[in-house]
Amino acid sequence: MTTINAPVGGRGGNFGKGRGKKDKNGNKVANISRSSRAGLQMPVGRTLRHLRKGRYAARVGAGAPVYLCAVLEYLTAEVLELAGNAARDNKVKRITPRHIQLAVRNDEELNKIFGKVTIASGGVLPNIHSVLLPKKKVDKDGNPIVRIKKVKGGEEGVEGAPTAEPVAA
Repeated sequence: MTTINAPVGGRGGNFGKGRGKKDKNGNKVANISRSSRAGLQMPVGRTLRHLRKGRYAARVGAGAPVYLCAVLEYLTAEVLELAGNAARDNKVKRITPRHIQLAVRNDEELNKIFGKVTIASGGVLPNIHSVLLPKKKVDKDGNPIVRIKKVKGGEEGVEGAPTAEPVAA
C-alpha cells in the first residue's frame, strides 16, 4: 500500500496557489474589486464573507452580496440625504442622531422599515395632541370669531396676527 504525502485540504504546500491574472502578452493585470465592477461603495467581498460566516444558507450565489450591497447603499444614501436636509433646516452642518430620527420618522416608507427601531439620542417627533390645544371660539354659523384689539398708536389690529408697519405710499 502506498501513501501520498500531499496536503489534505486547505492551502498547504505549493498546491492550489494561483499565479495572478495575466493578459494576452503575459503582463500582470491589476485586480479590480467586485465593488468597483458593480459601481458600489460598499464592500461586496466583505458582505459575501459575512453572508457565509452568518450561516444564513448552505450556499451563497455570486450575485447575492452585490444585490445586498446595492440595497444597503441606496438605503444609506436615502437616510443621509434626508438627515442632511433636517440638519440644514436646523442651521447646522453636522448630522446628529436627532436629525436621523427626524428624517426617518417624517418619511412614510423609512418609518415603516425602521418601525421597531430605537435610535439612541434621537428624541421624539414634536407633536401636541389636538385635544390639548386651546379651543377656537366660533359663532353660530361655524365661523371663527376674530377679536379686534387696540395696538399702540391707536390703530386696530387682529389679535394673534403678526403686526406690520404701515407702508408709506
